[in-house]
Amino acid sequence: MSDNAVFTQKCPNCGGPLLFDPKSQKFHCNYCGSSFSKDEVSAAEEKQVDASFSSALTENAVSADNNETTQESSEVGLFLCPSCGAEIVTDATTASTFCFYCHNPVLLTERLSGTFLPEKVIPFQIERETAEQHFLNWVGKKKFIPKAFFNKKQIENLSGVYFPYWQVEASVAGNLSARGRTVRVWVQGDTEFTETSDYAIERKGNSEFKDLVKKALQKNLSDHLVGAVEPFDFSQAVTFQNQYLAGFLTEKRDIEFNTLEDQVENEFQNYATQLMKNTITGYVSVTQEQANQTLQKMEKAYVLLPIWLLTYREPGRDKLYYYAMNGQTGKVAGVLPIDQAKLIITTAFFAVILLIIGLAVGYLLS
Repeated sequence: MSDNAVFTQKCPNCGGPLLFDPKSQKFHCNYCGSSFSKDEVSAAEEKQVDASFSSALTENAVSADNNETTQESSEVGLFLCPSCGAEIVTDATTASTFCFYCHNPVLLTERLSGTFLPEKVIPFQIERETAEQHFLNWVGKKKFIPKAFFNKKQIENLSGVYFPYWQVEASVAGNLSARGRTVRVWVQGDTEFTETSDYAIERKGNSEFKDLVKKALQKNLSDHLVGAVEPFDFSQAVTFQNQYLAGFLTEKRDIEFNTLEDQVENEFQNYATQLMKNTITGYVSVTQEQANQTLQKMEKAYVLLPIWLLTYREPGRDKLYYYAMNGQTGKVAGVLPIDQAKLIITTAFFAVILLIIGLAVGYLLS
């Protein structure tokens, strides 16, 4: 059990928990109503915790011991809430959560330090109230959704989650060889002529790619989420500060970039080849003969991306359904359940209506 690695962002005025407010981009205390800027919270944090401890949270830290990292990443965590002393049980990738008893936000600092310290974060721009309204509007346009998916109790489970991803940029230099064919047909007198011409095509150049996003969490759901609600505007990404996590859940990465490196490099090379192929126009057919793409530079950053998430599992079934919203742009997506009883009743109703109309038409025509 660890209690010295658990931290709650506290209000400098009253000591209540601070929550990050996406609407104002400030930190708000629900107890005294005070709001603070990031700099004000950072200054208060320096007084709240030991200077070296604070530095490990907010600045680029040196690599953690490999043995400790390996052990920590495979264990379920048991922590003490710094506000009420209750035990907090988490899985191995949870980095920020809430105390079940006092509901105060809790940051598990050991999981966001050393080699696991994120380099960037895109703060939430959409507040909870707006996220709930968008959810109700989106579901309201869908038919045959079970009421249990959007009742009051279910909406309370809507969670703002920072998911871990690798942001990758690259420069690629290469060339492409292909053959293109044109066909010209004309008629002269009673004769039709066809002229077929083959051309050697060469392309050479450099390609620049930015903001390729690859998941850094093994849970399969997160991979679907980020693809469905992309893109994110990385121009609004900021240097990681633990304060942005207050009031949200956070997952720590458990996929290292070296396991993805070959896949990412091939992806960039394929993108570069496709860009060159897209410049070849005016031919009835194009056959690629050779493509060589060389990675000149590749840079990565460990980032946290904001997503509003609501999951639902139908009683008696293992399939997991979800609703997701980009916490920065508001783009929504999801895999929704279907109320089979409602669908059958509606289908039967329209079938009866069509049968009655058919019988009426047949009677009139007889």
